[in-house]
Amino acid sequence: MSFSVNRQRSLWWGLSLVVILSGLVAMVLSWASLGSPLRLGLDFIGGTRLQFELACSATQTCSQPIDIDAVRQVLNQQGLGNSSLQIIDQYGVSIRTVPLDVDQRTRLRDTLTQKIGDFDPQKTQIETVGPTLGEEILRSGLLALLVSFIGITIYLTLRFQFDYACFALVALVHDVLLTTGVFAILGLVAGVEIDSLFIVALLTIIGFSVNDTVVIYDRVRETLKLNPDLGIKEVVDQAVVQTLGRSINTTLTTLLPLMTIFIFGGDTLRYFALALIIGFTTGAYSSIFIASTLLAWWRDRQPPRPATNTLETTPTP
Repeated sequence: MSFSVNRQRSLWWGLSLVVILSGLVAMVLSWASLGSPLRLGLDFIGGTRLQFELACSATQTCSQPIDIDAVRQVLNQQGLGNSSLQIIDQYGVSIRTVPLDVDQRTRLRDTLTQKIGDFDPQKTQIETVGPTLGEEILRSGLLALLVSFIGITIYLTLRFQFDYACFALVALVHDVLLTTGVFAILGLVAGVEIDSLFIVALLTIIGFSVNDTVVIYDRVRETLKLNPDLGIKEVVDQAVVQTLGRSINTTLTTLLPLMTIFIFGGDTLRYFALALIIGFTTGAYSSIFIASTLLAWWRDRQPPRPATNTLETTPTP
């Protein structure tokens, strides 16, 4: 057989381990600096987010980029010194702060206009979420992830066997950790926040990944029935080769529209699409290179089942 997934399994496991450990380090650094493993958006922590962009086409306010120190000075004057600031494309600013009422938001915008310049009203975005609702969304999202893991484990145990379910679960945890690790890095480097759509993306990734794993496991089970004397490594290699084309085609056709959304979609959907792109890619990878090789490694270490020899006895006359 030209391609053997088990031959280089240490390489596949090592690559995954390096990426996951990098994400875990980013989560630790994020926890130390932000108080959470990921940069949480308003959906989870509550507060008000204001995004302003200079009206470059209407006024002469874009002769120089926004000075973040000037914005910070205005926030300090209004008692909002602990707010989170991010400059967007040099001429836009995003402010995340405590919940503000209408008068406070208006006063802040007017002061910033006097200090920096006129803002484009069509590009102004203001969102407010209460802290109680944010905590409820976070708890509900984490509970949904836990329930999905338990449900998938039970389903795969009933459909296959318990060790099949365990390694499929390892692959799912692999996909979730890798995706969240990348967003932890993006949160530190680029200030990317996660919102409730990120939980939706993780649940979608889990469903996509387990579907690929089930296809490979189905082929493993069928091959074992047809060739019970064949070694488990050869069985898994055959199953992967037979389903490889389907996995690649399914993943590519799914990624194409997601890339379009990421490139041309708005700010709300861009990082949702990015999470799906990362998760679907790692889901296909983990099904082929993690779940299958772990199953082959485990079954290969188990003692062979004793053969049952039946002796035929001929009745004596």
